[in-house]
Amino acid sequence: MRILIDIGHPAHVHYFKNFYYLMSDRGHKILITARKKEVSHDLLNSNNLPFIDRGTGSNSMIGKLGYLPKANFILLKEAIKFKPDVFLSFSSPYAAQVSFLLNKPHIAFDDTEHAKLGRMMYRPFTNTVLSPESYNGKLSPKQKLFNGYLELMYLHPSYFTPDETVLDIIGVKREEKFVLLRFVSWKATHDAGHTGVSLENKRKAVQQFSKYARVFISSEGELPEDLESFRISIPPNKMHDVLNFASLFYGESGTMASESAMLGTNAIFLNNSTLGYLDDLEKRYGLVHNFTESLDDQQKSINKGIELLSNEECIKEALLQRDRLLNEKIDVTAFLVDYVEKLNSP
Repeated sequence: MRILIDIGHPAHVHYFKNFYYLMSDRGHKILITARKKEVSHDLLNSNNLPFIDRGTGSNSMIGKLGYLPKANFILLKEAIKFKPDVFLSFSSPYAAQVSFLLNKPHIAFDDTEHAKLGRMMYRPFTNTVLSPESYNGKLSPKQKLFNGYLELMYLHPSYFTPDETVLDIIGVKREEKFVLLRFVSWKATHDAGHTGVSLENKRKAVQQFSKYARVFISSEGELPEDLESFRISIPPNKMHDVLNFASLFYGESGTMASESAMLGTNAIFLNNSTLGYLDDLEKRYGLVHNFTESLDDQQKSINKGIELLSNEECIKEALLQRDRLLNEKIDVTAFLVDYVEKLNSP
């Protein structure tokens, strides 16, 4: 079987890397095309995943529309040479539209209910949409639900073993508490209208959390000088090790909040948009604590962080809930391997 995977974001590298390894071992041929966004190409290289560069794209709406024919042309050219039997992506309009042109099936993952524009660009050309059972939006007839979370595709114990040497890299002792704060750039299409945590409350979070633990910041954008000194410096492929050993995650990244939950680390997430999988992780397991971007909720989120950091039982409970989660959810990569291989069955 010949499979074309399109990567549009660093997180997508993690979604599909174990699928790539397993399917390659089974004799299938896979071609990866990838946008150069943040550390996506670095992650592909560090995971020994060969790929075709499809350019940097754009963060503006006009730029995205202008990039669409360019990316489609690159994918079409590569697909004609590769002759894929199926296209696979996380909601990629480029993979969807090119697969449609070539009359080949496109399987897309989607767990982001508020990405309305993205859905308009990929769903009409897509055969199957795979979503977690926690998906809150109106379901498409094309949608197939699975009992898991996308982050289990790479953080399931079958694929991920935390590396303690990351603590030496960041200068933290084995039993020392530390917090990772994550701030995003708010430049994605579905981020319009969001402002995130105010600079004042970023400073307040650092100040308050520092009373209980070491504080590190991961930020897509620039930081003022007083916060820049907290910026974490690690290889991109070590971030999940950091999240595993952290006592708390606090930030604006839904993916990293969910990743923390998969690893048994309490997570605080701030966003005005509702994400079904994060609501599920809060209601079912108490591993994520969701807040809006309002100033009142920002203060409440900081208070919640203090509560979690000052109570050892909260940290222990998170690990117990993570064990329950793993017992109740499926290995999503194994599910995808089985699903794709059945497409080729007589």
